Amino acid sequence: MEAVSTGDCMEMTLFWILAGVIALGVGVILVQALLRGGREAAPAAAYDMQVYRDQLREIERDVARGTMRPEEADRLKAEVSRRLLEADRALKAAGSDARAPGSARIAAAGAMLVLLGGSFATYLDLGAPGYQDMPMSARLAQAETAYRDRPSQADAEARMAGAPRPAAPAPDAQFLELMEKLRAAVANNPDDIRGQELLARNEAALGNYAAAAHAQAKVIDLSQPKVTAEDQAALGELMILAAGGIVSPEAEARLTEALRLDPQNGTARYYSGMLLAQTGRPDMAFRLWRSLLESSRPNDPWVAPLRAQIEQLAWLAGVKYELPPAAAPEGDVPAGPSEEAVRAAEAMTPEARQEMIRGMVEGLNQRLATEGGTAEEWARLIGALGVLGETDRARAIYGEALDRFDGRDTELAAIRAAGAQAGVAE
Repeated sequence: MEAVSTGDCMEMTLFWILAGVIALGVGVILVQALLRGGREAAPAAAYDMQVYRDQLREIERDVARGTMRPEEADRLKAEVSRRLLEADRALKAAGSDARAPGSARIAAAGAMLVLLGGSFATYLDLGAPGYQDMPMSARLAQAETAYRDRPSQADAEARMAGAPRPAAPAPDAQFLELMEKLRAAVANNPDDIRGQELLARNEAALGNYAAAAHAQAKVIDLSQPKVTAEDQAALGELMILAAGGIVSPEAEARLTEALRLDPQNGTARYYSGMLLAQTGRPDMAFRLWRSLLESSRPNDPWVAPLRAQIEQLAWLAGVKYELPPAAAPEGDVPAGPSEEAVRAAEAMTPEARQEMIRGMVEGLNQRLATEGGTAEEWARLIGALGVLGETDRARAIYGEALDRFDGRDTELAAIRAAGAQAGVAE
C-alpha cells in the first residue's frame, strides 16, 4: 500500500473542513428561515390591531371637527371595535400556537441533521474522499498512458512463467503419450497445416497456451492468402491466455486484423472490450460489450463471460444497467472429437494417427454408452469409426442410434447422414 504524503493529508483535511463549513452554513440558513417563519405568523394580527386603533382615533377627530355626525360615528366605532376584538383573539391564538409546539421545531431540526448526516454518509459510500480531483482530461490522459505502457507479449508471458498457477487435474497418461507423438509428427512435417491445427487445439486443452499460439501462428502462415477472421481471432485469444489475460499490443494486432476481415467477429469484439476495460475506458468497453451481448446467440462462447462481467463494467462506466434474463440455449452444444479433427490427423504418421484418433473415439464411445448424448454426438462417433475403417462397429452403433432416436425425424436425419458417409446405412 502506498504511503499517504503530507500534502495529500493536508488536502484531505482542507476538504473536510470546507465541506463541514458549507454544511453548517446551509443548516444555519434553514434554521433561521424556520424560526423566522414561526415568528412572522403573529405580527400580521398585531398589524391589523394597530390599523383598527388608528381608525378609532380618526373617527374621534372627525367628530371633533364636525365632519361626521355622532350617530354615524357610533355605528363605525362599533364595527371597528368588533374587528379589533377579532384581531386580538387571532393574535393570542397565533402566539399560543407559536409557543406551544416546540416539538415541531425540534423535529424539523432533527430532520435537518438527518439530511446533512445522510448526505455525508452517501458521499462516504459513493464518493472517493481522500482522492484528488480527476477531471475528464486527466482520466483520458491516464487511459492513454495505460494503453501505451502495456507489456509486450514476450514480457507478459515471461511474468506468467514465474507466477504460481492453480493446480489442474492431471491429464490422462495415454493422452500425454499421444501428444508427444503428435508433437514429434508436426516437428517432422512443420508445413502440414492440419497437423498444426490439431496441435494448437490440443496444446490449448492442456493449458500450454504459448505453444498453442505458436502452432496457430504457423496455421495462419500456411493459410496465406486465405486467412479467415476466425484464424486471427483464435490466435489473439491464445496470446491473451498465454499472457495471463493481458491484451498485449501483439494480441491487439491480431484482433484488429480479425475485425478488419469480419467486423462482427464475436471473439475479437469480446477481447477488444477487455482491452478497453484494462486501459481505463470502461465507458467504451461497456458500449462494445452491450452491443455484442444483445446481438449474440445463447450458445456463443463469449456470452457466459459477458454476463458475468458486464454489470460491474456498467457500474464503472456510470451506467444503470439491468442484465436481461438469460435466453434458453439453442439446442445442445456438441462435444467430443469432430470428424474434421479426425481427418486432420491423417497427415500424421500412420501409427500416431491411428492412436490419436482411437483415443478420442474411445473416449466419446465410453461417454455415450454410460451417459448418453445428442444425435450429433452419435453421428460424430459413427463417422469417426468409418474413417478408422471399423465398419462393423460403426454399423452396430448406427443400429443402436436408430433405435434410440426412433420417432424423432430431425435426429434420425443426422444419424442416417452419418451412416451413409460411413457406408453402413441400410
